[in-house]
Amino acid sequence: MPVLDQPIARITGLRVEFQTKDGPVVGVEDVSFSISPGETVCIVGESGSGKSVSSLSLMRLVEFGGGEIVGGTLIFDRKDGEDIDLAKADQALMRQIRGNEIGMIFQEPMTALNPVFTVGRQLTEGLRVHRGMDRAQAEARALELLREVRIPEPARRLKQYPHELSGGMRQRVVIAMAMACEPRLLIADEPTTALDVTIQAEILALMDRLKRETGTAVMFITHDMAVVAQMADRVVVMYRGNKVEEGPVEQIFENPQHDYTKALLAAVPKLGEMRGKAAPEPMKLLGVEGQKIAPILGTDEVLLTVRNLTTRFPVKGGFFRRTIANVHAVEDVSFTLNRGQTLSLVGESGCGKSTAGRSILRLVEPLSGTIDLDGVDIMQLGPRGLREARLDMQMIFQDPFASLNPQMQLMDQVAEPLRNYGNNSADAIRERVSMLFDRVELPRNFMRRYPHELSGGQRQRVAIARALALNPKLIIADEAVSALDVSVQAQVLNLMMELQADLGLSFLFISHDMAVVERVSHQVGVMYLGRIVELGPRARVFENPQHPYTQALMKAVPIADPRRRKSEKDLNFKPIPSPIHPVDYRPEPSVYSEVEPGHYVLTTDSGY
Repeated sequence: MPVLDQPIARITGLRVEFQTKDGPVVGVEDVSFSISPGETVCIVGESGSGKSVSSLSLMRLVEFGGGEIVGGTLIFDRKDGEDIDLAKADQALMRQIRGNEIGMIFQEPMTALNPVFTVGRQLTEGLRVHRGMDRAQAEARALELLREVRIPEPARRLKQYPHELSGGMRQRVVIAMAMACEPRLLIADEPTTALDVTIQAEILALMDRLKRETGTAVMFITHDMAVVAQMADRVVVMYRGNKVEEGPVEQIFENPQHDYTKALLAAVPKLGEMRGKAAPEPMKLLGVEGQKIAPILGTDEVLLTVRNLTTRFPVKGGFFRRTIANVHAVEDVSFTLNRGQTLSLVGESGCGKSTAGRSILRLVEPLSGTIDLDGVDIMQLGPRGLREARLDMQMIFQDPFASLNPQMQLMDQVAEPLRNYGNNSADAIRERVSMLFDRVELPRNFMRRYPHELSGGQRQRVAIARALALNPKLIIADEAVSALDVSVQAQVLNLMMELQADLGLSFLFISHDMAVVERVSHQVGVMYLGRIVELGPRARVFENPQHPYTQALMKAVPIADPRRRKSEKDLNFKPIPSPIHPVDYRPEPSVYSEVEPGHYVLTTDSGY
């Protein structure tokens, strides 16, 4: 009979090296911790700290990525009560343990699922291999698993393929696969990073409930401190391949000992921090000298006016590829943005916020509406006029690696807009690019580098420098910080706010992170199914949300305080209806009521 208080997994002195042309590189230097039954241990740290390498070592998958466990023991307490050292186990034994006794949830659900097999086939595979079930038994169990992870219409989902499901649904399928054989230990590697706030809240509550019901131990890897506060019993903080601090979750949040932990917590924007402040202001970061922490007031002068903007995408079908329906991506959206201020559009994936940003730049052609940028009607411009208008408006995209050319030096990428517009001399361009690198706080010797030689945060700074090259009046930032680590995100946000204060920039900030939006915005528009359902000054929208969807969104945001956890009953979101309508569908115009000065709420039925 296994001892109940004995840890399920004990990692001692783990050291992992990767062989490269320049000799071995240490991924994890010296890490030790244990996980007990029914306990959630959160491993926190930034990209490159070694947290994923630790989990892949425990699964012995690190060898398939070129790594090698060169030191330490990984003691695992098996179901039959015998302890084995996974570091010395052969791959045949590991195949029995993987999926059966240790389950794993990966970060990106689309790559964790096989696109050519149905969901049902992938869910039943582990049950038939490890549990010896026949097809009918495995399918019955798969149906039961999908119900447990709260997937609607589970019988229909079993016959579908991964690409037919949304991101949140796919992640639920991956969780169901990991839980299928009732593993003793579940490793979750950033399972909610790519998901929206509402879906993230549901998946965290789901994992917590499954853990309580089955007594599974959970090793949860994340860089999001609000998620740690929501999930953890114990926290292990990692930095550059070493464990720097470990303790109960309340102790780590309320009394951190190590400087790195303190800096990590200082960099997390917390919902409610901006209460009572009239204007956004940069965050106070630890260890950064000479910071300007002055509120950014902006002006009352209108720079951008958008009226009745509508963008639809045709759905083709049938033998002649005719338009059979339309995706109503942006539906009757109107707002104004002042010079030197930030308007944020928030909402879940598919609400139309990115399409709205691209429509304003006419990277996507809107169907109708007016866009007035500083007296220029963008909708009426021909190709030549639009090219000139783009001097005044630029965009920063979500993924900096995809928006930079991998074959060009960074200097040439930042200089490209200057060469395209205008007849500057080579010396003038070099001088301007050097100044832009100084502005975004990158060393000038980076100008000769290529994108793959930089970290994600540094690449995003290059993208910002390129957007600033032509002195635009308006910058549309589409999820510009969502792919970055906490501390890097804080630095990039501060940089954007300092540039706004110094240069009088206006930002249209598109995001699904409510805490970040609260930190940077003057005005906030909440989008749902292509419409703005609530619009007003930041303080009013956050402190007095009126529309039921805004209230649900606020409720879903995890708070970086372990004493204010959300329970599953707090989260009852309605499924989002489809934005696809037949060709002859005529939506109602958006009608708003002003609930307090400048604070508007949609009165047309938005479907929520």
